[in-house]
Amino acid sequence: MTQTNQHFAQWSGRTLYDSSGAKVGQIGQLWTDDADGHPTWLTTRTGLFGTRESFVPVQGVQERDDGDLETRYPKELIKDAPQVEPAPTEHGQHLGVTEEQQLYRHYQLAGERGAQAGHGGKAGHEGGRPEGAEGHDVSGPTTDEAMTRSEERLRVGTERRERGRARLRKYVVTETEQVEVPVTREEVRVEREPITDANREQAMSGPGISEEEHEVTLHEERPVVGTEAVPVERVRLAKDQVQDTETVRGEVRKEHIDTDTGTERGRRE
Repeated sequence: MTQTNQHFAQWSGRTLYDSSGAKVGQIGQLWTDDADGHPTWLTTRTGLFGTRESFVPVQGVQERDDGDLETRYPKELIKDAPQVEPAPTEHGQHLGVTEEQQLYRHYQLAGERGAQAGHGGKAGHEGGRPEGAEGHDVSGPTTDEAMTRSEERLRVGTERRERGRARLRKYVVTETEQVEVPVTREEVRVEREPITDANREQAMSGPGISEEEHEVTLHEERPVVGTEAVPVERVRLAKDQVQDTETVRGEVRKEHIDTDTGTERGRRE
């Protein structure tokens, strides 16, 4: 690898952001052109729990001050990129012309791709293979006698989001209440008493024969209705944490290794 490509290889594992600052995902593999070995694509994990691997053009990717990377393409465009399947070859995985053209059309780079393909008589060269293919990773023939078998694992986490809102609302209703109220009133009762020595002086204090009237004022109670506001209770909203379990599914890839000993063929580990 040239020094420039070694610099690109250091991108693996960093986080990719779009121009608006939205996090796209973690960078995985780097894909190079078969003709000149220059990096043309990188892959990043997107989707729920990072289970989707999307291709992003290397062109327009810049390093940020914090060490991560930024692409000029928006996150939604990257998430909607075609899911191409590289073909396995004796040198590792390879991205064919058809698959690569799908990506160039998606990112509207078909014109630029055409110019590269026609330059210097290199028309028809096939896409590329990932940086870190055979001869460049820990399982290549230029390393040691062992071959590394890898597999993908689901990375499951949780995210906090708003599921709804609850509110208290106070309103006024009018009801009719019936209450029994005790009341009193005055009524007239005629009392007669005989003339005795005790009341004789009062009885003889006036004329012997006369006409006159006596008036007595009568009273009674009437119910009086009024209202007053009285606090009766306090009401508030409280939140409880409810623990639940949900089942998630995702596709993972696993590498298998076939052994060829010359006498026993096709054994798989």
